[in-house]
Amino acid sequence: MAIPDFQSIMLPLLKYLGDGKEHHVRDTIEGLALEFGLTSEERKELLPSGQRYIFDNRVGWARTYMKKAGLIESTRRGYFKITERGLKVLEERPEEINIRFLKKFTEFVEFQALKREKGEEEKEEEVAEKERLTPEESIESAYQRLRQNLAMELLQQVKNCSPTFFEKLVIDLLISMGYGGTRKDAGAAIGRIGDEGIDGIIKEDRLGLDIVYIQAKRWENPVSRPEIQKFAGALQGQRAKKGIFITTSAFTKDAMEYAEKIESKIVLIDGETLAQLMIDHNIGVSPLASYEIKRIDSDYFTED
Repeated sequence: MAIPDFQSIMLPLLKYLGDGKEHHVRDTIEGLALEFGLTSEERKELLPSGQRYIFDNRVGWARTYMKKAGLIESTRRGYFKITERGLKVLEERPEEINIRFLKKFTEFVEFQALKREKGEEEKEEEVAEKERLTPEESIESAYQRLRQNLAMELLQQVKNCSPTFFEKLVIDLLISMGYGGTRKDAGAAIGRIGDEGIDGIIKEDRLGLDIVYIQAKRWENPVSRPEIQKFAGALQGQRAKKGIFITTSAFTKDAMEYAEKIESKIVLIDGETLAQLMIDHNIGVSPLASYEIKRIDSDYFTED
């Protein structure tokens, strides 16, 4: 049979996890391949990038979508299991689980961010066709969705790491962005002060022409104005004019407005921005595939 699309894999995948036990990703893929009766040739079919098997990729997306809907959950690296919500869904004996079905769950709707004015429930491919996107726009849209999903998962990983690892992450990111001189210099600076609202200092450039003070908060709750005021006061105490405030959460409106008004230059980096910067500078992520888009070179065909 042909390789099933990722939506057709959703229900069989949920049933496979229906025993409530923890399952490894690789065992699950092989079990589903047997259930769908895929041949060895079909199992070896690759994506156009040549980096991953098509069936593995589609199982992965089925898993991701149902995870966003709260039907399954990761238990540890490479392992996942069905949730209580997933078990309840199986008890309802649905004929099919697809994107339309998952839209009944708020978490999935937020993940998709498909807020259609008419409240139409459509498959993603139907939405793309209706909007009549150009190939370039379709590629860009798909790229942004992949990037946003990666950023969400990356930020969750950061929130789960230890304070010590978070400090190392901040060092790696700032060095990759051109701060800190050498890694030894940056490592000695981060976490060295630890008082008066300052977590560390780092060179603004490799020559050390100026110093930037750092505050890093691995928080869940938004950072409010008093925290920024405290940091700004600490900068004044050091006769410093530049600071970076990094958090895994967000900043309140008052905090952002205050940072814009004060004399000291304080750059606010929230969790979403942190994740995007990590992607841009390959911190905690690695390239999977790249595509080169070409167009006609009109100059080449211009005759004298």
